[in-house]
Amino acid sequence: MTDCASIYVTAKNAEEAERIGGVLVEQRLVACVNIVEKIISRYWWEGKIVRDEEALLVAKTKQSLVRAVIEKVKALHSYTCPCVVSFSIENGNEDFLAWVRRETR
Repeated sequence: MTDCASIYVTAKNAEEAERIGGVLVEQRLVACVNIVEKIISRYWWEGKIVRDEEALLVAKTKQSLVRAVIEKVKALHSYTCPCVVSFSIENGNEDFLAWVRRETR
């Protein structure tokens, strides 16, 4: 296992994902973000099944920064209960992972 993580975030649209991602990169909480402009989400909310078009943000960071990233996303996000989850990176291109470590605080 490495000391890096991916963080998966859904946002109401690409503009919100860009805004959140920009802050995360500028503050060096993450090394980079990838934004997928349109995804379809289906989920339970307030007793009903909802279908929404959202954007997806995937960020790469160090494990030690995951909690700070989650808190920053929650502070910037328009949703009352945003999806912000992290996944440990088990293995990968060591050159890329070293870059992630160098580009984050």
